Amino acid sequence: MIEKLAIVGVGLIGGSFAMALRKAGMVREIVGVGRSAGNLQEALRCGAIDRIASGAASAVQDAELVMLAVPVGQMAAVMQQIAPHLAAHTVVTDAGSTKGDVVALARQYLPQHLALFVPGHPIAGAEKSGVGAADAGLFHGRQAVLTPLPETVSEATDRVRDAWLACGARVAEMSPEEHDRIFAAVSHLPHLLAFALVDEIASRSNGKELFGYAAGGFRDFTRIAGSSPEMWRDICLANRDALLQELDTYQSQLERLHALLEQGDGAALERVFDRASQARNAWASQNDLTTETQRHRENSKT
Repeated sequence: MIEKLAIVGVGLIGGSFAMALRKAGMVREIVGVGRSAGNLQEALRCGAIDRIASGAASAVQDAELVMLAVPVGQMAAVMQQIAPHLAAHTVVTDAGSTKGDVVALARQYLPQHLALFVPGHPIAGAEKSGVGAADAGLFHGRQAVLTPLPETVSEATDRVRDAWLACGARVAEMSPEEHDRIFAAVSHLPHLLAFALVDEIASRSNGKELFGYAAGGFRDFTRIAGSSPEMWRDICLANRDALLQELDTYQSQLERLHALLEQGDGAALERVFDRASQARNAWASQNDLTTETQRHRENSKT
């Protein structure tokens, strides 16, 4: 049981984390803080939090667990604010989509609290933001990646792992460096591409006409371009070295496809499409199987 949970940034992720732990009966009191008074009032109304703190410093006082669910660009300011007010027993975690920069900031601003700092990243979300989009089931069957530091004590890691398990997530551990390399390829690059495609079409003189004929394929490919521009600006800049490498690799693939189209090489194009189709279907099938297995496990507990 978490006696007091402090959520700094009660949006989609922070709100869903709070709601999931409440639903699991894992927390007695949830205190929230954020930039938008209207969003915080909505968090109270929907039961994501029990009360609103006047600021991050007051929110974390005497908390057993603190979740930093703000955009990575805001982490430095938040860590500075909370550092003098963390109790000796308070475990701190975060939900940032990049980890190398968050770890560097923690070393700078929370040097006395590294033993109880557990960097994390839930692999779940939506193109909508704010607590109005929060859902207690958001993390069910999804992965939550933890990247504990060499200084992090096992009790702190266990505390955060147990919280994510209570949310229905599957928990994995890796180093911050490995995390950022992986997610540059499978998360940050796709978002960059989606934003770029929508922006390019929108900037055309006939963009409105083109959008008028866009259908399911365009909607599916570009859904994530509806995500928070501020958040994804911060993510791309925070992980720019790994993202630039992935962008170069992807550009090389585009150049190969460009050459095949110029040459009219249908057979080679089909081979590329076939490999991609098989890989995509295999991944989707495995993902569906994992989710179904998790659902059966949860059902067997009730």
